[in-house]
Amino acid sequence: MDAQSYRLDRYVLDTLMADLVGHDHKPSAFLVYLAIVAARADGRASFSHAELAERTGQSRRTVQNAVDILKRRGLISVSRHAPTEPATYVPLTPWRRQRDQ
Repeated sequence: MDAQSYRLDRYVLDTLMADLVGHDHKPSAFLVYLAIVAARADGRASFSHAELAERTGQSRRTVQNAVDILKRRGLISVSRHAPTEPATYVPLTPWRRQRDQ
């Protein structure tokens, strides 16, 4: 397996990690967010919950809960072309909009 570097906004490690892991006690949501960010950087954005579970080492149900948390927090958008198709995930960066205003 080749090691690959990914560029992360400082906010992700400085603030979001502490917020999701420490405050909300949802480390699974943080791992899923990182997996989605990395997948987008690789040009891939569509996953089933089972594929995200495999990428993050979590159960499918834990990933479903994490995706729901990330959607509620406005950290990802999720779309599907058909009910049986894997979802397409886009990581959002609401802190950039606030910072840039």
